[in-house]
Parts: sequence; structure tokens; C-alpha cells
Amino acid sequence: MPDVREQPVILSIESSCDDTSAAVLKGAQVLSNIVATQQIHQAYGGVVPELASRAHQQHIVPLVHQALATANIDKKSLSAIAFTRGPGLLGSLLVGTSFAKSLALSLDIPLIEVNHMEAHILAHFIEREGYTPPPFPFLAATISGGHTQIVRVDGPFQMEVLGETLDDAIGEAFDKSAKLIGFPYPGGPLIDKHAQAGDPLRFEFPIPKVDGLNFSFSGLKTSILYFIQKQQEKDAGFVERERDHICASIQHTIVKILMQKLEKAVAETGLKHIAIGGGVAANSGIRGALKEAEEKQGWTTYVPPMEYCTDNAAMIGIVGYFKYLENRFCGLDVSAKARYSIGK
Repeated sequence: MPDVREQPVILSIESSCDDTSAAVLKGAQVLSNIVATQQIHQAYGGVVPELASRAHQQHIVPLVHQALATANIDKKSLSAIAFTRGPGLLGSLLVGTSFAKSLALSLDIPLIEVNHMEAHILAHFIEREGYTPPPFPFLAATISGGHTQIVRVDGPFQMEVLGETLDDAIGEAFDKSAKLIGFPYPGGPLIDKHAQAGDPLRFEFPIPKVDGLNFSFSGLKTSILYFIQKQQEKDAGFVERERDHICASIQHTIVKILMQKLEKAVAETGLKHIAIGGGVAANSGIRGALKEAEEKQGWTTYVPPMEYCTDNAAMIGIVGYFKYLENRFCGLDVSAKARYSIGK
């Protein structure tokens, strides 16, 4: 068994969707974190699974080589290999899983499977200067293009999902709304950009009524569609003229939905340490609302640097590190899982 008295050196691989990534960590310190984003999907207005898996096959070998070279680590010095088992696109996951298994076998080192959603949460524990991670227990909100969850976190491997989306993820809500306005994919960041110049109260969109801490964004998307269609019937230039205000109003509504659920979660659990993860954590409206909650409600909020918010292998590596310390390894018979719940 590995000697945990020394800091392990772990190669980690992320391939759950359309970003291929490889990283090297020594303990909780990131030595390299390389990401290749697939641009081909922009022409199709969304991720095409078959194209994603093919791109992973093209990227994974040179990315791993680059990650090792950047970290100045020889592959024979690796202590273990961590990889994303799920959730995600099955074809994409298979590429990373197969590569990790093959390399671990050839080097005769342990293999560590990682839940992608747990990795977004534990990304907060990557070491960096001047940063203190959230204390256990805390609430985590994972907000991305494919996922929206509120999770109670009592320890690295003690997590409970309190609420999640029943349909579209929050990132989908931004991207699909952006498409209705005429923005290219991914349109979420463009909504955020144009919202800076708009009036968030110019147009009112309905807040979905969903029990508990669950979310629903499909109804909001439909209401935005009908609103734009109705306005364009009366005025063909409406969207172009009011674009900034439409973006600001959409962003205001989505942020309000998220914050209402977080406020409810805080009230129910009594936990006021809130950790945010996932690509949508880049949104300025969400960051502003969290800052306001810190001042008005006494929350302490945690948002990782953007390189650890979007899909990346460093967050896979930090979970690998925690699992390594507890000898939580898997066998070569492990398989990718498109659906993989937290805590399972």
C-alpha cells in the first residue's frame, strides 16, 4: 500500500463533457492544470456528444504529457491516478476512464474514481496562498451548464443533496435564454456582459413555484420565449433595441431564484458558510448577490478562482488526494457512469 506519510503525487483526468483536462497535484498543491476547450460545438449551438468524445481522444495524450512536463514530474514518480467516473456524457467519460485505467495498470499504481459533482465542491480545498477553505459543515451550491444542486457538506465524503433542478440546469437557463435573444453558444456570459448596461427591473419574468429546495428553470425559459415573440410581433426591432434591459431582467430573475433557495437552505440548516462552484459562479450578478448576503445576512461565502470553477482536472485531483489518504482506491473493473449521484 502507498506510504501516506509523504505527500502523494497524483495525476488527475477530467473528461465529463466538452473540456479535456489533466493536472498534477502534490498533496493539495496544484503543480499543473491544463485544459483544452472544444470549440467545435459553437457551430451547433450546444455540445454534440459524439464530437466531444472524438475530441477527447485527440486531446488526452498530449494534455497528460503537457501536465507532467509543466509539473516537472516523471510518470514513474506518480503515486496514483484519479479520473472522473461520472456524471457526464458517457462517450466522453469512457475516454478518460479507459486512459486512466490503462496508465494505472502500466505503472502499477492505484486508481481513484471521482464523482464530478463532489469535485466541484472539494475544489475549495485546493491549497492557495491567503485562502482559508470553508469549515465543516457548510452549504455548497454547484451551479453549471449541466447541474444545479444545493448540498450539505459535513466532511469530504459526507455530503447530502438538499435540492436540485427538476429540469434545466441554471447554466442551461442562461444559454437557452441567450439563444432566444440571438446570441451564439455559449450565450450565458454574453447575457452577463449586456446585463451590466441594462435595467434589471425593466421587464418582469415569473419565479417558478417549486417545493422545498429544488429548482425548475424550464418554465422561465418558456415565459421568456413567449415574451420575446409577443413583443416582436408588435415591434420587429424590439430585441435589438432593448437587448441590454432584457439581459439584465433575465439575469435578475435567475439570480433571484437561486438566492431564494439558498436563503431557504440557510434558514432550514442554520449554516451560514456558503461555498459556490461550477462555471456559472463566474456570473457577476450571482457574485454581487452573494456579497450583499454577506453584508445583510451575515453569510460567509467562498468562490474558487475561475480556473477551478469550470470543469478542470485539479478539482478531480483534490478529491483523489482525500481518497488517497484513506486508501479509497478502485479496481480495474470500474466503469464510467453517466448518472452518478453524490454520496453514492
